Amino acid sequence: MQQLSTLRGKVELWRGLERRARDAAELIELSMEEGDASTEAELTAELDALDKDLGKLEFQLQLSGPYDNRAAILAVHQGLGGNDAADFADMLFRMYLRWAEKRDFSVEVLDVTEGEEAGIKSATIEITGPYAYGYLKGERGTHRLVRQSPFNAGAARQTSFAKVEVMPEVEDAAEIEVSPDDVRIDVFRSSGAGGQNVQKNSTAVRITHIPTGIVVTCQNERSQGRNRESAMKVLESRLLQLEVARQEEEKARLKGENFDASFGNQIRNYVLHPYKMVKDLRTSFETSDTTAVLDGELDPFMEAYLKSQVGSNT
Repeated sequence: MQQLSTLRGKVELWRGLERRARDAAELIELSMEEGDASTEAELTAELDALDKDLGKLEFQLQLSGPYDNRAAILAVHQGLGGNDAADFADMLFRMYLRWAEKRDFSVEVLDVTEGEEAGIKSATIEITGPYAYGYLKGERGTHRLVRQSPFNAGAARQTSFAKVEVMPEVEDAAEIEVSPDDVRIDVFRSSGAGGQNVQKNSTAVRITHIPTGIVVTCQNERSQGRNRESAMKVLESRLLQLEVARQEEEKARLKGENFDASFGNQIRNYVLHPYKMVKDLRTSFETSDTTAVLDGELDPFMEAYLKSQVGSNT
């Protein structure tokens, strides 16, 4: 009943907009017939208001997925490219932190694994704010960096990769059921920063989901209990994302589309040399302001992706 009430409210918003547009059209027609110019300012204001309200409703369509209004679990992983890839993963990690900060979203760092010589091997964060998952879901995939390598004595051009995962947070325990028999939990000493307590005691937690082979590690907290809680939250979100991918594949199959729901698709290029450009390969949206993008100015890319999905999701 609650869902029905929500849907009725959304339908009424569109019908209300339709009535306003019809009334405005009738008023325009009437004023033209009578040659009355006195209502021009009123009509202009109403048309501007209609256009603004239509834009808001159209954007709501882009964020109308079943999990779009939830918090997001985002993970960045080093890909091919050695130290450059680890550094690139760190750059992306900072980029998403800055994006969340600009939106006043709250961020909790669940796990960070430092790179062997530079950057990070992986990092997992929870981002909480209105429609966090809806905005971030289009960031999932492989990201590619081209630049002069700071790790090469000759400053040679280097291509490196990083993978981004984005998962909706599980809100209801009934959505994802994880049987105790399906998981193996290991504890070990943290290899990251955290002080003597972390180093001397086995506070880090690794959870392996046996049926899927998913492995989640958390070592950012001093408490083994907190690390276990964070690891289980990430595992549940990964399992929910698997279900989302399965549903997308089934929908594409029924529509007769070729569809690849894997995380390995290259979605965006970041070119810092010999020219500057960030380009999304799915929407063709691009900008030469690479500094702004890496500082968290991602909204234009996210909006372009969301707009491209409205037609394909119908």
